[in-house]
Order: sequence, then structure tokens, then C-alpha cells
Amino acid sequence: MPSRQRFPPGETTRAVMALVAQRFSDHFGDLDGFDWPVTHDQAEAALSHFLAEILPSFGDWQDAMAEGEGFLWHSLISTSLNVGLLDPLDVCRRAEAEYRKGRVPLNAVEGFIRQVLGWREFVRGIYWLKVPEYRRRNALDADRTLPWFYWSGETDMACVADVVAQARQHAYAHHIQRLMVTGNLAMLLGVHPDPVDDWYMVVFADAFEWVEMPNTRGMATFADGGVVGSKPYAASGAYIDRMSNYCAGCRYSVKQKTGEGACPFNRLYWGFLERNRKTLRDNPRLAMPYRTLDKWSAEHRQALVDEADACREALGATLRR
Repeated sequence: MPSRQRFPPGETTRAVMALVAQRFSDHFGDLDGFDWPVTHDQAEAALSHFLAEILPSFGDWQDAMAEGEGFLWHSLISTSLNVGLLDPLDVCRRAEAEYRKGRVPLNAVEGFIRQVLGWREFVRGIYWLKVPEYRRRNALDADRTLPWFYWSGETDMACVADVVAQARQHAYAHHIQRLMVTGNLAMLLGVHPDPVDDWYMVVFADAFEWVEMPNTRGMATFADGGVVGSKPYAASGAYIDRMSNYCAGCRYSVKQKTGEGACPFNRLYWGFLERNRKTLRDNPRLAMPYRTLDKWSAEHRQALVDEADACREALGATLRR
């Protein structure tokens, strides 16, 4: 893994940290180890280091996850962009210049610019186009509470425990951890989008409503019914196993489909599709899994829903009052 340039807090930052510790000691997150850029010069140094040392490998590893390795080859500039320490167009042009000079391969610079220009600006546009109505969307009629382990990290799911621990320590997780671990799980559990929005806003340092809500209510949970993404990004444990090393040391078996020892993502996946059949069945991007479901008997499909409901209860995703 590449070494990262970090920034120990100065006098002003330490004073703010002391104030936070005094007034919000019982809130989520750790103050120890805070080292994000807080000035333009620091943000510039972080960006320059990324472009020169890390961006060349970003394209190969941008969707990977590794236990205990929260940063990998990501830029770590989202906070600097969102609080105004860096200009996004300048960031894109400088990344492109690295490619033009032959120092960065195409897949790396394309993937990086796509995140800043293609995605960040897209969700900004969605937000200002669709609010305030967007805040009330719940296309899948999700009606469950957010399990407590999203705050405590006390779960035997290795992927979730690692992401929550990382969020508590660094107020950061990269896009696949947010989308395919915490977001995917919340959607499969049927968690109401309001507490999902709240969680993402609280735990991540780069969170502003304009950037977070289209990602959570749109991309992660499909609560917007397809405004942001053309399909829900629902996945079983096989995806996480393919993209990470989380499953190797997890108490749950990613190969087991049902039962208490099975990966919860597996137990939830097919039940989620069957439960939301009326809304999702005609989505062309879900044609393949629904063809599989249609081959099974009504009794088997109901058993999948029952399995998912049992898993939802066991994980603490109870019905909202």
C-alpha cells in the first residue's frame, strides 16, 4: 500500500478539537489521529502527492477493499473539495496533464476524473434539480430501523465492522465501502432512507447534504426510484468476496446461502428482490436475477422472503414505530 501524506493538527485545529471533546464527547467518532488538510496549502500538498505517487495505480485498484486498509490508492481529497480548499476543475485538469505527459495510464486518470467531474458534479445537479421533494422519496417503501451496529461496529460481519471502525477513526470510507457494504446492506435490510441519510451525514467528514443525499437516497438505497441510478445496486456476499479479503476471516460463510451461519448479504439478497418484485420486476437491468427467481416455485420464493425477514430481525433492523 502507498504511504500517505498526512497533516498533524496545528494550534487552531487543536483548539477546535478541545472544544469538540468538551461539548460532544458522547458523539460518534474519534479525535485522536485527526490529520486531514485544513488549509489550502495542505490540500495542495495532498493533491500533489496523490498525482505524483498514487494516481498511476488508482485505475487498477479503485474498487478494491482490504481489511485494515481504509485509504488504498484513493486521493483523500473529497473533504478538501467539499469545504472549498481545492477547485474541482483545477484538480481534473492537473490529473489530465499527468496523463498527457505519459506519467499516468488512461484507466487511472479516467477513473479519477469521472469521480470528480462525472459523478460529483452530477449528484450536485440532481440535488438542486430535485430538492425539496427528493428528501421525501422512498420508492421501495423501506420501513425498518438502522441496526445499532452501524454506530457501535459490534457485528460479526467483517466488512461492516471494518468500515464502521474506519469511519469512527478517520471519518472516511471510499466509494465502494459506502455503496456496496454499508449502503447495500441498508437497502437489503429495508432500512428507511431517513436514518440512512442521517448516518452518512454524521460519520463522514466530506458529507454535505447536496453530495450525500443523492448518493444515499439515490445510488446506495434506490429510494429515489431510479433518478440517480437505473437499477438498485443490490449484491450478495459474492461481490464483497470478489472485491476484498473481508470474507476470508469472517465468522459468516460467504459460500453458504441460508441459515444462521450464512453471510447475511446472501440471506437478504433474494428475499429483497422477491419482496420488491412489483417495483423492480420490469427493470431491464434486473432481468437475469428475476428470470432465476421465476424458475423457482412460489413456495421456494416465499421461503426466501421468510429467510430474509428472519435475518433482518436478527440483525436489529426492526419495523419503525
